[in-house]
Amino acid sequence: EVQLVESGGGLVQPGGSLRLSCAASGITFGNYALSWVRQAGKGLEWLSVISSNAGTTYYAESIKGRFTISRDNTKNTIYLQMNGLKPEDTAVYFCAKARHRATMREYDYWGQGTQVTVSS
Repeated sequence: EVQLVESGGGLVQPGGSLRLSCAASGITFGNYALSWVRQAGKGLEWLSVISSNAGTTYYAESIKGRFTISRDNTKNTIYLQMNGLKPEDTAVYFCAKARHRATMREYDYWGQGTQVTVSS
């Protein structure tokens, strides 16, 4: 059974930092790209993707320069380091697994999400 479990969310003041983690199980972790997406209200926003070997990363313009995606294939975990947080970053953050080895854009499994709230 494929499982993705996010952690690390919480309440942080504007300008602060958080590091989210997403631990995967039930897959050959090093075979797949993984992404972070977030949902605030009804909208779903793609944030970032990292290739299976961490050699390629992409970011949405809204987070470029502030957030960094990384992965540790020995721990079956990806991370999202979030710096310079803004109130508009408040959302539920999800990780998602690529549908197959040849894609970084299609996803088939999602975690349950972790809440990030940026407020003073």
